[in-house]
Amino acid sequence: MDNKVPVIRFKGFSREWEEINLGDISDKITEKNTSLIYSETFTNSAEFGIINQRDYFDKDISNINNIIGYYIVQPEDFVYNPRISTLAPCGPINRNALGRTGIISPLYTVFRTKGVNTIFIEYFFCTQLWHMFMFFNGDTGARSDRFSIKDTLFFGLPLQLPTIEEQTAIGNYFQKLDTLINQHQQKHDQLSNIKKAMLEKMFPKQGETMPEIRLRGFSGEWEEKTISELFNITRGNVLSTMQISPIPTFSKCYPVYSSQTKNNGLMGFYDKYLFENAITWTTDGANAGTVNFRNGKFYSTNVNGVLLSDKGYANNAIAEILNKEAWKYVSHVGNPKLMNNVMSTIKITIPNSIEEQTAIGNFFQKLDTLINQHQQQITKLNNIKQACLSKMFV
Repeated sequence: MDNKVPVIRFKGFSREWEEINLGDISDKITEKNTSLIYSETFTNSAEFGIINQRDYFDKDISNINNIIGYYIVQPEDFVYNPRISTLAPCGPINRNALGRTGIISPLYTVFRTKGVNTIFIEYFFCTQLWHMFMFFNGDTGARSDRFSIKDTLFFGLPLQLPTIEEQTAIGNYFQKLDTLINQHQQKHDQLSNIKKAMLEKMFPKQGETMPEIRLRGFSGEWEEKTISELFNITRGNVLSTMQISPIPTFSKCYPVYSSQTKNNGLMGFYDKYLFENAITWTTDGANAGTVNFRNGKFYSTNVNGVLLSDKGYANNAIAEILNKEAWKYVSHVGNPKLMNNVMSTIKITIPNSIEEQTAIGNFFQKLDTLINQHQQQITKLNNIKQACLSKMFV
């Protein structure tokens, strides 16, 4: 490690960071659960960190016959899991942030830090700065899914340390970022659950003609219609990606939608359009049967079917109704698909009035806008976090 200071630094700190080894600031913990004092078994996952084993696997892996040999993990202890994955190419190292003592399989390495800020160390292990050392000094062993490194080498892992005050400032910064990310994630999940519940209650159940919850001012039974009664059914066109701009740079430009799940299918922008205020669905592939309302003028690729209406039926409410039904008609013989001839036969129950359809559509559109806003904030904050992880450590 030649660099002694990070690219980004808080004001008030100027000293070079000191290179030490992991073994200089930590001790390996090998205390076993011989008295069976503890029974809660932890696991250490790349995605969720240290978590209750039952919460992660939906079942207990350990039992009374083997937990006597498990290591005791106290709050703030670190655990190294040698199982490798895409998220953790040499295995994850996480801090026990649960605030309680548990036990973990002896296949894991447990260590306890001393004289350092544990939050700073936790976020250091969220970087990739230590990966190269692991790759040079370890291997995947006999099992291709498990990383192997000797303890003497593992605790020789070098890292750079600032003063305890700077460690604390950096740790607090990343904790605040994670708090914001979690707050937006909770709101996103809460709104998604509300939408899911409303989709169940604001549309009639199978065999019924009226919903359980209805917007004020509307009455009367809903009616069953086939898609062919409501729409002209067509398909998008092939479009070369070379013609698409990732951002709207033309004086006139229109969104281009495909079957991808990212950005609600948005590929980019084009200076021509095919459709206006229409419903699209994915005709084949893993997302076959996914339905979306596309507001305004847009271009659709040929992996999407398109429903056109000159009577106002192409709206967000109809798209939500159809989205609940279309997946049932997807053929899974070979490549999943929902072709035009099958789509035309699908029956849905809809409100008699365009006004009620519009009101329902607007309700769900507002929900989707709020959900998307929180998702955008989550993505933005995660990008900030990753950029800072790469520039605020040495």
